[in-house]
Parts: sequence; C-alpha cells; structure tokens
Amino acid sequence: QAAQAAAAQASAQAPAPAPAPTSAPAPAAPASPAVPQQPGPATPMAPGSGGGQPSWAQQVHRLAGEPAEEGAPVTPWKPPVEDVFQAAARRQSAARPAGIGRRLAARLLDTLVLAAVTGVAAVPLGTRAMDHIDEKIDAAKLSGEKVTVWLLDGTTSVCFGGILAVLLVFGVLYDALPTAKWGRTLGKKLCGVEVRDIEGHEPPTFGRALGRWLVFSVPGLLVVGVVGVLWGLFDRPWRQCWHDKAAHTFVAQH
Repeated sequence: QAAQAAAAQASAQAPAPAPAPTSAPAPAAPASPAVPQQPGPATPMAPGSGGGQPSWAQQVHRLAGEPAEEGAPVTPWKPPVEDVFQAAARRQSAARPAGIGRRLAARLLDTLVLAAVTGVAAVPLGTRAMDHIDEKIDAAKLSGEKVTVWLLDGTTSVCFGGILAVLLVFGVLYDALPTAKWGRTLGKKLCGVEVRDIEGHEPPTFGRALGRWLVFSVPGLLVVGVVGVLWGLFDRPWRQCWHDKAAHTFVAQH
C-alpha cells in the first residue's frame, strides 16, 4: 500500500502533457490573373479643388443621355426660352378693346396738339380774313346805299382754305402716318392704347388709317362727329366709333 500511495503522489506532481500542435494554415490560393481592360479615351477631369470629378461638359452629356466623344464640340445647355414672335402674336390676339376713358383722354391730348399747330397758321390767316370783312362792311356803310356784303370771297376763301389745309395736312402727318406705322399717336402712346385691325390685330394700312382720320375730322368740323364718337359707348363687342367702323379697326389697350 505504501508503494501505491507513493506512485499516486508522483503522478499528481508530474507536469501535464503539452497540447498537440495545431495544423498549419492552408496556403492561400493563387490570385486569378486580372483581365486586361480595353484602352479608351481619357475622361476629362475638372481641375481645381474638385479635381477627379467628371468635367462640366461630361456631366451635361451624361444628363442628356448622350455619349461625350473625345474632341467633339460641346453645345452648352440652355434653358428653354419662349419664342418672342409667338409670344408677341399671342399678346396681339389677346388684345381687348380699351375703355372709353382712356380713349377720350388720348383723343383730348391729340386734339390739343393738333389745335396748337393749326393755331399757329390760323391766327395770321384768320386775322387777315377778319380785317378784310371789316373793310368791306365799312365801305358799305360809307356808300350810304343798301349793299350786300359777302363774307366769303376770293380773299377770305383763301384764308379759310389755308387754315383747313394746315389742319388736314398736319392731321395726316400726326395721326394717319403714326397710326399706320405703329398703331398709335402721341396721345394714344401716353394713355396706353393703340389702333389695330380687327382681323389681323395689326396696325392698319395707310389707306385705312387715312380714311379713319378723314371720317373723324370732317364730321368733327361739322359738329356731327360728336355723335360718331359717342357711338363707341354703346357699340359691342369692339366699341367702335364711326371712324373705326369705316376703317375696320378698334382701339385696344396694351
């Protein structure tokens, strides 16, 4: 028994056997050879702090879905802009008749300009005609006989005809020509209105603009033109006065 106890004590004091060595890691598999890339055009890169990014032209083509070729001209992208001619045509076709207040204000301004210019010629011619009539009346009184004095003779007709000619000629230059060219006179421009053809909504031709002026001015001298102007208060849908009906025009607000 003593021998068995000594053997047990010796086995307890003996060091524990070392663990078995682990197996060595398996060698890594050899990497597969890289597939050679096809050479292609160099991609332009943006310079500066943002370098390494595609250039602006490359980004534009990428957004547009078009491939950017090397050396190909690049058309800069522009936002869509409305055609100016189509926009002008739409504005003209959408024109509506102007209010009677604006039209009367424009006509008043034009009448003042016309009267001022005509007055420059009317004052000397009118004074000459009145002096001639006074001389005829004084001569009739001095004769002591009953004499008929005609107010209209060769002298007075020339004077009154000159005043009328200045009125009509300046009216054509001031009203008919600008209306045919731009569709408006000075008074209409200041009041924001213009004359347009009913069908094309364009300024009338010179023939129609001249007829429009004559239909307005001649009855106006006979005071009948007041009725033609007031006609626009009740006319529908274009609010035409007599001179507008004669020229196939209307006054639009712009």
